[in-house]
Amino acid sequence: MADELRWTRDGDVLHLQGILEHETLTPLWEQRAVLMSGLARIDLSGLMRMDTAGLALLVQLVALGVNVRISGASSSVRTLASLYNLPDATLPLVS
Repeated sequence: MADELRWTRDGDVLHLQGILEHETLTPLWEQRAVLMSGLARIDLSGLMRMDTAGLALLVQLVALGVNVRISGASSSVRTLASLYNLPDATLPLVS
């Protein structure tokens, strides 16, 4: 299904693909404890779309991790974070 969220874990990197929206994020949220253990980076380069619920989920995942960084953020994700005036530590975006 095209309108779903998929993820893979490769070592200390969590790769997200598809759609990160209110309707698709529950399975990821339910597995957060396992997925965040030892995680260093969340790669968003495979996302096609994300809404504010997806942004809130990312903020929560970063808060659960230790020094977790976000990579692969599109310009729309960066704009969304900017519109909400999120501090860098809340959503630590890297190139």
